[in-house]
Amino acid sequence: MRKRSNALLIKSPEQIELARIAGQLAADVLTMIGPHVQAGVSTEDLDRLCHDYIVKEQQVIPANVGYGSYTKTICASVNEVVCHGIPSPRKILKDGDIINIDVAVIKDGWFGDTSRMYYVGQPSKAARKLCDVTYDAMWAGIRAVKPGATLGDVGHAIQRLAEQHGYSIVRDYCGHGIGMVYHEDPQVLHYGRPGHGLELRPGMLFTIEPMINAGKHHTRVLGDEWTVVTQDRSLSAQWEHMIAVTDTGYDVLTLAPGEQA
Repeated sequence: MRKRSNALLIKSPEQIELARIAGQLAADVLTMIGPHVQAGVSTEDLDRLCHDYIVKEQQVIPANVGYGSYTKTICASVNEVVCHGIPSPRKILKDGDIINIDVAVIKDGWFGDTSRMYYVGQPSKAARKLCDVTYDAMWAGIRAVKPGATLGDVGHAIQRLAEQHGYSIVRDYCGHGIGMVYHEDPQVLHYGRPGHGLELRPGMLFTIEPMINAGKHHTRVLGDEWTVVTQDRSLSAQWEHMIAVTDTGYDVLTLAPGEQA
């Protein structure tokens, strides 16, 4: 899911607020679906619930449906699936699984895009640690966002924390600019060198969404041409927020209820 425009767009405060509305709607979908993530439920069931909620309750557009060849509302990435897992009636969740659910909506032409990890029953300590470290790494990247910082600073903060725990950063997929285009510049790598890359400016709007593997960073795409898995079949985790660069730092547009920036 990485079609891009070439323009680097600075959003006005009014546009950021429109993006926030879309981002909050996407976050609301992930809050709604949480209680349904249980053993015995299929990822197709989760997709249908999210689709109906977006269309009937929120009365907005599910952005993933019809994006390229994709036909589902969410990406449901279980265990060794890094990203872009296609919901299926044959994929039944079982106790101990971890799953990333990634959702995007369109409200008045503006995209909201976010993802979270969920536990099915009681995952192993190793699986929980991977999810926790990935969340912390995302926030390390977010907290590096401020005017005058670079995308290299953001990527380095994420990479350093993940590698301190013996994990690896997926190199093949990254965060992205977002607005009235789903995926636009800049590309937001989750690894990097301090002081390198694009300098951040107020009004930039992008996602930070590190994919972190318990094993090596290498991935491969399955025959459906969407589902990405770890090459060594190790567990993978991902979290995603939409971030606006402000005059003094950052603004997270997709916070969950009770989540502190």
